[in-house]
Amino acid sequence: MVCDVSNLLPAGETYEAIYDAFSWNIPDDLNMAHEVCDRWAEAAPDRIALIDRTGDGDCEISFGQLRAMADRLAAHLQDLGVKRGDCVGVLRRQSIWTAAGHIAVWKLGAVSLPLSPLFARGALSSRLSDAQAKYVITDEAGGGRLIALDLDITPVFPEDAPDAQHFETAKTGPDTPASLIYTSGTTGAPKGALHGHRVLHGHRPGVEMSHDGGFQAGDILWTPADWAWIGGLFDGLMPGLAAGIPVVAGPPGKFDPVQTKALCEDLGITCVFFPPSALKMLRSNKVEIDGLRTVASGGEPLGAEMLHWGQSALGVTINEFYGQTEANMVISSCAKLFAPHPGVTGRAGPGHRVRVGDAVGALTEGEGDIAVHRSSPVVMLEYLNRAEATAEKFRGDWLITGDRGVLDDDMIKFIARDDDVITSAGYRIGPSEIEDCLLKHATVAAVGVVGRPDPDRTEIVVAHVVLMPGVTGDEALKKTLAAHVRETYSAHAYPRDVVFCDALPMTVTGKILRRELREG
Repeated sequence: MVCDVSNLLPAGETYEAIYDAFSWNIPDDLNMAHEVCDRWAEAAPDRIALIDRTGDGDCEISFGQLRAMADRLAAHLQDLGVKRGDCVGVLRRQSIWTAAGHIAVWKLGAVSLPLSPLFARGALSSRLSDAQAKYVITDEAGGGRLIALDLDITPVFPEDAPDAQHFETAKTGPDTPASLIYTSGTTGAPKGALHGHRVLHGHRPGVEMSHDGGFQAGDILWTPADWAWIGGLFDGLMPGLAAGIPVVAGPPGKFDPVQTKALCEDLGITCVFFPPSALKMLRSNKVEIDGLRTVASGGEPLGAEMLHWGQSALGVTINEFYGQTEANMVISSCAKLFAPHPGVTGRAGPGHRVRVGDAVGALTEGEGDIAVHRSSPVVMLEYLNRAEATAEKFRGDWLITGDRGVLDDDMIKFIARDDDVITSAGYRIGPSEIEDCLLKHATVAAVGVVGRPDPDRTEIVVAHVVLMPGVTGDEALKKTLAAHVRETYSAHAYPRDVVFCDALPMTVTGKILRRELREG
């Protein structure tokens, strides 16, 4: 018997009716492996869970097959010595084994750590060391990179896991640690936001809002966003599986607008989460896509022009949403329920309490800090190993996002980020790690990294560099420094422009005035 699609949002004709009728129904016994896989494998084992278009032997995987893969890998991890509460990395691009890897870790009651294949040595090493991860689910390419790290890491290749019988999913609760996702590192090293099994429940109302109130029978979901980021993993892959609709994995490589059109139309994809950079690339390449029912987008405001383009080229109203690693998918638009307003992100997702407050947390009618109530299941448990930073993130029961906004009636307009994060091609990039990487180069005396507006990528990374005495800056050195970051830190975060300068603007306490670098 084929089960209906599973949505959390109640039926309703208006946003107000749905918001008022919704309440969290989170069981005390909760494991995300059950939510996204086991329950569907038990009710409808032949139902399609994943459609592989990664080029590794395109195929369709049912929920029954997905559970068998996750059980096999969970048993293998257990035999290797992984225990409840251990952190296990998942270093793979979009693939069936990436999905099965997270599910296998959750089945053990362990914590999954998504890692991007774009990460180079520095980014991988810092995250794995902080998380004290000893095992990483990966592929051949990732295995070679892990072995090269000076860490006690065992690469785990799921394809080599021996066959196993049914693996009993561990008993866990909403607050049991389940996923560790690192922030962009805007102040110092990236912080690990630790989430409990409740985090999936917390995402689903906002995800459903962004897809016009919920998924439908016949829907197929895809996002080009990396599943190593909270957006790809919990705004795309896992909510789709939890709803019981097929999710597409792939294709690999850089985003290709023409390939995207072919993929969507050939597979009959109906629901897509496009980062703004992907939408801009589609627009600049004059690509139109037929057959879409919904398009969601988040990361930065799109503006009236992009919304108008979406109507003509994609045939839908793009629903914008908002969140961050610490508390994701808390605000969304929903064209089916209310008209979009350019520059306005949307309304609080049902179940979420979102406000705009002043410096002491009181509500304000003007611009203020966007804050999310601690009761939202998407709010992190803590920053791993950072009790002081965790405490600083909250004012009483409100998590302070660090972003600025304006509340107009119940519509929230995003103004700006209150930190120095760079948004480039859908990625949030913190300057500190790039600066640390460049300082390791023998020619660099000091460096400040900022973002510069770019029509295609939203922003590009720009490094302002003070050179060592006697070193002359030229175009060859610019290329050398960019390659240094690309090869030793991460391929998504290297500076696309390097500016040589005599000194950096500083505060009296020795902090770089990045605002002046941006304005200069």
